[in-house]
Amino acid sequence: MLEILEILEKNSRATAEEIAVMLGKPVEEVKEAIKKFEEENIIAGYSTLINWDRTEREKVTALIEVKVTPQRGLGFDKIADRIYKYPEVTACYLMSGGFDLTVIIEGRTMKEVALFVSEKLAPLESVLSCATHFVLKKYKDKGTIFEEKQTDRREQIFI
Repeated sequence: MLEILEILEKNSRATAEEIAVMLGKPVEEVKEAIKKFEEENIIAGYSTLINWDRTEREKVTALIEVKVTPQRGLGFDKIADRIYKYPEVTACYLMSGGFDLTVIIEGRTMKEVALFVSEKLAPLESVLSCATHFVLKKYKDKGTIFEEKQTDRREQIFI
C-alpha cells in the first residue's frame, strides 16, 4: 500500500474516499492502512507547504553545515537530539561527505539566525564548526514549484 503514502505525500488533504477511488481499493482498506501507518509512525505528521514570500511575514531560512565530534557509544545521535530540540530548527539530517549534520533553521531576520548560530549552536561542546548558508529564493520545495515562468503577453506587431 505504498501508493497511499505517495498520494498523501503529494496531497495530505486527500481523503480516504478519494484515495480508494484512485487506487481502485475499498475505502475501509485504505482507512485501515492509513491508521496503521500513523500508529507505526510511518506517517509522522501532516503539513501544509506555504509560500511565505507571497505574504507580509518576514521569514529567513538558513542551511547550516555542522561538523561535530561523535560521542563514544552514541555516535551522532546525542548531539543531533540536542540540536533538533531547538524551536528554530525545522530539520536536522546526518550527512555523508565534508560535514556531519545539515541543520535547517528559520528566523525573522538574518541577525536572528546568526545569533542562534553564535549563541546556541556553535558553543555546543561537540560542535567543531558551522557554515551558514541563507536561502535567498525558493524555486521549488517538496516537489512544488513556487513561481511559474512568466509568459510574454505583449502583442506581436508585424511591419
